Amino acid sequence: MISMGRLFIVIGVALVVIGVILTCSNFSSFLRLGRLPGDISVKRGNFSFYFPITTSILISLLLTLVLYLLRRR
Repeated sequence: MISMGRLFIVIGVALVVIGVILTCSNFSSFLRLGRLPGDISVKRGNFSFYFPITTSILISLLLTLVLYLLRRR
């Protein structure tokens, strides 16, 4: 069994790699993350409010599925 420390290191490195890829590429515009139907965006005058609720739910579901599959092993 992998120790908790190693697991956190692997997850951290994977998140950094994913972050660099998303920052340096145009991949997020392909997925339309942050602009999905259901994301709340209000712009009035010099005030703007944005809450990506649909994107948050989608990411939460994906992470739940990945962690569930990792835990089954």
